[in-house]
Amino acid sequence: MPTPIFRISNLRKAFGDNTVVDDLSLEIQPGECLGVIGPNGAGKTTTIRMCLGLVGPDGGQIEAFGLPIPQQVREAKKRMGVVTQFDSLDPDFTCAENLRVYGRYFGLPHKTIDERIPKLLEFAALQSKANARPGELSGGMKRRLSLGRALINDPQLLLLDEPTTGLDPQARHVMWERLQNLLQQGKSILLTTHFMDEAERLCDRLLVLDHGRKIAEGTPRGLINEHLESDVVEVYGDGALDTAASHAQWAQRIETRGETVFFYTTDPDPLLQALAPLKTLRVLHRPANLEDLFLKLTGRQIRDD
Repeated sequence: MPTPIFRISNLRKAFGDNTVVDDLSLEIQPGECLGVIGPNGAGKTTTIRMCLGLVGPDGGQIEAFGLPIPQQVREAKKRMGVVTQFDSLDPDFTCAENLRVYGRYFGLPHKTIDERIPKLLEFAALQSKANARPGELSGGMKRRLSLGRALINDPQLLLLDEPTTGLDPQARHVMWERLQNLLQQGKSILLTTHFMDEAERLCDRLLVLDHGRKIAEGTPRGLINEHLESDVVEVYGDGALDTAASHAQWAQRIETRGETVFFYTTDPDPLLQALAPLKTLRVLHRPANLEDLFLKLTGRQIRDD
């Protein structure tokens, strides 16, 4: 195995009596995308903030490129790029100026910055917006500019905290294309996300966090195979809730949410045949996915931040 580019060991953080990160360990290999998923309050953003030296841990170790954080965070951040949950673009600067000023924070030569700006604007599909200010951009454009800005120092590791939150489907797909391009270039990514399709599309491995603890780890498909039945049959419509009891024998597990019944099964055919005569019902048969995994491991109850 190659030496990890990034490592967290037994990380802990509490705010008063509330333990936010509890004995968390992870590693990221060169060229790997590691995803972290979990409900609100699971500790994802606090972990990112500790990785950037913005919050001090109560215990454990963080290393990036073999450098301890927070002790040598300035040296480590020279080789890292960051996209936070919320845009921190300077509204008074144009797109090109946002890139230029950010590059100067890293002490890059003016010639290097000037050479990189057109390439990053092209990467972000913002060539025509070089002289536009952030207030003139759509949400998707701002997120692409934030990603381009995070690349001004040509980082080896990207820390992305819910980078596609608030984007419409078209803008999310453009961001996914850009991130996949970076992975193909050999960049490493630590990604937190609430979008399960994003996690499945981009991530080589996933960590599932809940209440600050790691409760599962593996490849997206491996986790699904380990924790879930292969098929899901969703039933809704008039009389759907009655099917939970009357058709229980054809499923390994049943959940109800509102007016919908979820049948989890390894053999859906007998259940589908039994449901077919019930014409008032709407039936959706699909393979189990990461959203099913997320809900099984962390529950369906809404969490407050």
